[in-house]
Amino acid sequence: MHMARYDMNDDDHIIIVEERDGSSGLSAFLLGAAIGAGLALIFAPQSGVETRRTIRRSAEKAQEATKRAGVKVTDSLSQAKADIESRLDSAKSTLDLKKTQVSRAVDAGREAARTAREDLERRMAEQRTADASRVRDHDNGTS
Repeated sequence: MHMARYDMNDDDHIIIVEERDGSSGLSAFLLGAAIGAGLALIFAPQSGVETRRTIRRSAEKAQEATKRAGVKVTDSLSQAKADIESRLDSAKSTLDLKKTQVSRAVDAGREAARTAREDLERRMAEQRTADASRVRDHDNGTS
C-alpha cells in the first residue's frame, strides 16, 4: 500500500490509501506478522529457557500440522486415483460392451445381406426360367 498525504488547508489533512498490487499487501502482512512474532518473543517476560521451550513447542506444533496436512493430501490423492481407476474400468467395460454390440450388428447385417442376395438370385433364376418358357411357348406357337 502507498499512503499519500494531501494538504487542503493547514488545519485539514486528508490521507488517501491507494492499493497498487494485491500480492504486495499479502507480503507486507506476512512480513509484519513475522516481525511481530519475533518482537513478542524478544520482549516477552519469560526466561531464555521458557522462550526456547515456547519456540520448540511452536515448531513441533507446526511440524505436526504439516504432517497432518501431508497425510490429508496423500489420502485425497489416493481417493482421487481410486476414483479415476474406477471410472476408467467402467468406461472400458462400456467400450467392450459397445464393441460386442457393434460386432453383433455387423454380423447380423452381413447375414441379412447374404439372405437378401440369395433371395434375389433365386427370384432372378425363376424369372429367367419363366422367360425361357414363354419364349419356347411362343416359338412353338402356343401362347
